Amino acid sequence: MRAWEVTIDDLQIDARTRSASRPGPQVAVIEVPSALGLHPNGVQDAPDAFREVGLHRLLEPVEVVRVDVPASSPAPETKTSMLNAEAIAVLALRVADRVQAAIEDGRFPLVLGGDCSIVLGPLLALRRHGRYGLAFIDCHADFCHPYDEPTGEVASLDLALATGRGPTVLSDLEARRPLIRDEDVALIGYRAFGDNDHYLSEHVRDTAITIVDLYQLRELGIRKALRSVIAELGKPELDGFWVHLDVDVLDDTLMPAVDHHHSGGLTWKEAATVLRSILQIPTVAGLDVTIFNPRLDPDGTLANRLAALIAGGVASTRYVL
Repeated sequence: MRAWEVTIDDLQIDARTRSASRPGPQVAVIEVPSALGLHPNGVQDAPDAFREVGLHRLLEPVEVVRVDVPASSPAPETKTSMLNAEAIAVLALRVADRVQAAIEDGRFPLVLGGDCSIVLGPLLALRRHGRYGLAFIDCHADFCHPYDEPTGEVASLDLALATGRGPTVLSDLEARRPLIRDEDVALIGYRAFGDNDHYLSEHVRDTAITIVDLYQLRELGIRKALRSVIAELGKPELDGFWVHLDVDVLDDTLMPAVDHHHSGGLTWKEAATVLRSILQIPTVAGLDVTIFNPRLDPDGTLANRLAALIAGGVASTRYVL
């Protein structure tokens, strides 16, 4: 069996053989069953789906906490043109508190969502303590203005908000704008060109964000292409960095359990290489996983493969914070 075709059961066997010689990080699983930032429903079921296929059992987390999610509204707010902006702000503070507590206890927070707007919570937690970077592994840039998002989905603008752009309710959480500086962000695996990748007239490529798109990963080879990313995320002026994994970075034919589709994407092998390469940087602070919709995976096959991908990545960390 090839390494990227493992399942949760295969990883459990492998984990038992490795645990005595190289224990992994103490993991704190933070479940955020939120679809506040996405128009379709289903992604809020992801934490339960991962639990059902055995991810929690494999990781043996020292704690598992579930964050209460505020009620959602079906229509964008008039003031911001965004869905559930106020509720997402409340949720971000709740997630931030949980992530902060985990890090202060010396644990590796694994945040299981949910839609992409949950990334604001971990970034807020880190912003409270210093200057951190962000590895943004995503098919989309999530970098647009609310007026350009037809349904008001915050999941389409979370990177813009995190870098201080957009309505204050989400771009200036706790008056800490920006949560992350442009020059401290690496956008990896991006392939949805022309879709959610410009904030008004500013294209994401015109910013100081480091971009290694899907085609650069393929042309240069993943390890060579990621050298600039690793250099940026490990630069001495950063106190560490966060990893955001949107599962739509995977090839659309391999990961159909997402609500917005775009052709192409990473293979399972490529995704595993990218994730492990990033998570092996010692100053990694934590990981969030978003956009998986279990309602589009009725037999649990994709949940199982994703859980194996996540567990394999977490197991490769050299967590030192």
